Amino acid sequence: MHPEKAPSRTRTRSLSLREVLELPVLSEGLPRVLAGGNRLDRAVRWVHVTELLNPADFLEGGELLLTTGMPYPEDASRLSGYVDQLADVGAAGLVVELGYRYRRVPAELVAACQARELPLIELARGVRFIDVTQSVHALILDAQGELLRRGRQIQEVFTALTLRRADAEEVIRTTAELTGAPVVLEDLTHRVLMCELLGRPYEPVVSAWSRRSRATPTPDRVAPSGPEGWLVASVSDHGGPWGRLLLLPQSADSDADPEHRIVLEQAAVALTVARLTGPAAWERRAHRSVLRDLRAGRFRSPADARARAEALGLPAHSHRLFAVAIRHPDPTAADDKLDERIATELAHSGVRALVGRIGPGLIAAVLALARASAWQPVAERIGRLARDEIGPGSVVAIGPGVTDLGSLAHSFREAEQTAEAVDPATTDRWFHVPADIGLPELLRLLREDARLQRFAERHLSRIVDHDDRNGGDLLPTLRAYLAAAGNKSLAAKEAGVSRQALYQRLRSIERLLGCDLESGEQRTGLHVAVMVLDCG
Repeated sequence: MHPEKAPSRTRTRSLSLREVLELPVLSEGLPRVLAGGNRLDRAVRWVHVTELLNPADFLEGGELLLTTGMPYPEDASRLSGYVDQLADVGAAGLVVELGYRYRRVPAELVAACQARELPLIELARGVRFIDVTQSVHALILDAQGELLRRGRQIQEVFTALTLRRADAEEVIRTTAELTGAPVVLEDLTHRVLMCELLGRPYEPVVSAWSRRSRATPTPDRVAPSGPEGWLVASVSDHGGPWGRLLLLPQSADSDADPEHRIVLEQAAVALTVARLTGPAAWERRAHRSVLRDLRAGRFRSPADARARAEALGLPAHSHRLFAVAIRHPDPTAADDKLDERIATELAHSGVRALVGRIGPGLIAAVLALARASAWQPVAERIGRLARDEIGPGSVVAIGPGVTDLGSLAHSFREAEQTAEAVDPATTDRWFHVPADIGLPELLRLLREDARLQRFAERHLSRIVDHDDRNGGDLLPTLRAYLAAAGNKSLAAKEAGVSRQALYQRLRSIERLLGCDLESGEQRTGLHVAVMVLDCG
């Protein structure tokens, strides 16, 4: 079953105490909440009618107790012990019907329930408790039956994803769509590798992630955990626990929907199978995703960009940030090995960075350095790695350092243009910066611009045609003359001809092009045209 074709939901979650109080069979008793009003969303697993002073011995948690107050002790102060028993076992709430024992609920009972946040409800009118239990139990059993059916459907959804080897992003997206809540995949170091927030901004969801995640223990089975009530499932691989899949509820006070537990459990199984059955470079993919967004400036706000980058382990505060572009001479070649090797090398040397392949023949990185002056040795290390892995055809370029993530898009543009402009065949440097770009590099960068090509064609076409028809060498002569900055003796030596022969060729060039080679402006124009021609 495809995730998009999962059947629509009916009731599968447990009844909340709020919903029970709204049932006609109880609303006839004019229920009034005296304590624990902030806990009415807790689930009611069962309903018990009891007049015992020690009912906790017979409870398992989640029960709603109905009582007339008949067994309550004469000493009202002892009511706090009764409430402690119910709160400790996890009872859903206590309903007291007035008229038999009390005309009003004792203040001591109200105070005890308030202290333990145990919902306490009084019924001003009498109701048939048997009708209440039958109505609530019927709804609970119906929900449990529906939950079993839905559980089978959910299992089919994730089994289908596993069989067609769906990527982790699709598994996480399906999990979020089925639950309607944000879902986060993290590794054991509490870095957010992937998340699906269903259109929510990153900042409120993943900000201060490491601290919040470390405060959330991993339970033995899928269950809410930590101060925020996250639903937690463990993801494993061949080496044992690898990370966690977390579902973030809207409120920490609400009980986890049992269907959500099933969804998260099946999703965690699918992710574990993916790690066991093949390579799962999830960290690299996470880096690539964030790098692409930073490079394109796609985050909706600076706070969003900072939250996402920091959740992945890149410190964005009090650090100098540098964009790095690494060009591969063959865009069709696989460069994942270099991608991983650079990331590993930087991590081992203590450099916090994001590294990932973001396009054919292009690897990008963001370095976060506490000392801005430390960028040069790091850049050289990356250049050496690229040279070792790819060969002399690689080019590493570093953009200007910035202090905020919003400026990284500009730094990336500078780095990529520098990497594209440098001719790897003419350099032996480990890395380059934008200041290295001179006229030859600029023209190489713009060589595909039709306007520049037309410029070269207008200035040189006549001597190019002349050389083609006559087997001449006017263009090489012009090139030597321009390279010598107009020094005819040096140009003649470079061209391997006599001065008289050089003079004759220069006059032929001036006649064909209708130019004056003694003019600095015209000579500059011809020099640019020759360089454009050579770039092509």
